[in-house]
This record gives sequence, C-alpha cells and structure tokens, in this order.
Amino acid sequence: MVQSAYGVTERVLSAAFRLAARALAALAVVIGSSMTYGDTWPQRPVKVIVPFGAGGSTDAQARIISERLSVVLGQPVIVENRPGASGAIAAELVARAAPDGYTLFFSALPQISTVPLVQQVHYDPLRDFAPVSMATTNPFVLGVPLAVPARTVGEFVAYVRARPGQLNYATLGPATLTHLAAAQFLARAGLEMVQVPYKDSPQVFAALNGGQVQMFFGTPLDMLQFARAGRVRLLAVSSEDRARGFPDVPALAESYPGFRVGAWNGFLAPAATPRAIVDRLAREVAKIVREPASAEKLAAIGVDPLGNTPAAFEEFIRGEAPYWRAAIAAAGVGPE
Repeated sequence: MVQSAYGVTERVLSAAFRLAARALAALAVVIGSSMTYGDTWPQRPVKVIVPFGAGGSTDAQARIISERLSVVLGQPVIVENRPGASGAIAAELVARAAPDGYTLFFSALPQISTVPLVQQVHYDPLRDFAPVSMATTNPFVLGVPLAVPARTVGEFVAYVRARPGQLNYATLGPATLTHLAAAQFLARAGLEMVQVPYKDSPQVFAALNGGQVQMFFGTPLDMLQFARAGRVRLLAVSSEDRARGFPDVPALAESYPGFRVGAWNGFLAPAATPRAIVDRLAREVAKIVREPASAEKLAAIGVDPLGNTPAAFEEFIRGEAPYWRAAIAAAGVGPE
C-alpha cells in the first residue's frame, strides 16, 4: 500500500513537473520572441518614407523626429522622400514592404483619409497598415494678400460677399486639404469664390502677391515663412482653438462655432509588423515629440506634438472617416 501510494504520488509529481516544464518553455518562447522583436530591433538602418518632397512641413517633421529616433534606437533612421500621386506612391511602397520594422511610413492625413476616396489607389488604408503613433497635429491658416483690405475674418467675409464669384482662392489641387478647408469655410460663410489649383506653394504665393488669387489655406510652415517676409496677412486658423504657434491669430470657430479642419502626421508600419516593434516605436515617438528640444523645433514650424498609442491612432482614423467622406461630398469632388 505504501509503495502504491508512493507510486501514485511520484506519477502526479512527474506530471506536474512536465506541465511546469511546458509552461516554462512556452514562457521562454514568448520572452524570446518579445526580445527578438522588441529589444533587439533594429539591427540595421530603418527607412522612413515621406510622401512629399523635401522642404515641406511633413518632411521637416519627419527629419526632426527621425534624427532623435536614430539616437534612441542606436541605428540610422533614414528619411526617404517618395512624392507623387498625392502621396499614394509612398503609401503603396510601404504597404508592399516587408513587415519587419525596417520600412516605416511618415504619413500625412490625406494618404489615409482622403486620397483613397477621390482617386484609384493600390492599397487599403485600414487593412494594409499598422498604425503606430500620431506624432503631430496642426491647423491650416487662412491667409490673404496684403492688397486685400481686410484685417479680420469679418472684414474679409464682407469683402468677398460684395463680390460674389469675382474673386479666386488658391489650392494645391482638388480634394487636397487646402481645397477642403477653403470649401468648408466658404460654405459656412455663404461665400462664392473660384478655385484656382496650383502645383506647389511657391506658385500659390506668387499668385497671391500678383493678385491672381485672394485667399489660401496653407500649412503653418508655409504661412509662417511668408507672413514673416511680409507677403501675406494671416486672418485665422482652422482649429477649434487658437494654435500654439499663432497665439494672436483667431480661430475660425470664434466666428463660426464648431468649425474645424485639422491635419496630422504620424507613423504607420506595414500590416503584420510584430506588435512588439509597433509598441516600442510608439513609445519612443511619444517621448521624442514631447521632449522640450523636439517640441520647440516642431512649434517653430507650427505643429503641435501628440504621440498617442497605436490603439488610439487607429480609433481616430476610423472615427474620422465619415467626416472626410462628407467633406469631400460637400466640396463636389468625386473619384477619378
């Protein structure tokens, strides 16, 4: 009887040890996987694809953040500009890249929220990317040429209303955010102006100075540069509240409650990128954009640091989709 009880106990203990060994082995796999993807990544240079050319707001932000990422990750983080097709070329390149954390997308809002609604693209903005972190946000800035005798939004509205259909506004093309911001403002104010699309910002400001157009909703970086040069007058920002970089410039919502058109820039990775890489990158981006030195550099180009989580970024993108569909419909822009 003693031997039998001992044998049973031995078998029970042996089974328990086997179960414990399996659990420890599984834990080792999980820990090893986490270390492989989270702690040992990256082991070579990381590419950050920017959907626009060098010198613009998105490019400037990508370089500010990537410079610090290179330091904290211990590997070069190389910004690569891939302009074209309203940023769709860059988005498609990242969507097709290996999901290993070595190709990232520093996207602007249009490539995810508006471009797929108005032109044919070869990527799905929700299925083909893993949101990492919305790094920054910014409003658009309503500017007018100095020749326009308006120093406030109210004076500008009165000026345009007295000349229905006779004045022009500049955009960087139909369905761009410069167009959608202007279209929503004109609709709220009940104004009629004619859209004149341009290829780039230098052409826009030449037209403003030359009197061909009387209004433009530009990025903070562009508007700051030309306002400081005395080439444009700033009347309002498109955010709900006054922008940090423009404390003396009213928000359009002060005249038209609820008015809001903003932009964002953020990091996305190819879908199926290991979660440990996504989470680590999100943590590092959040830290970087909030560092005083980085925040100061970003403020100098008119953008505000954010640095949210992957889950919050994805929720925001999905939640904004109905808003942009409605904005595009209201602007009368259909798919190509």
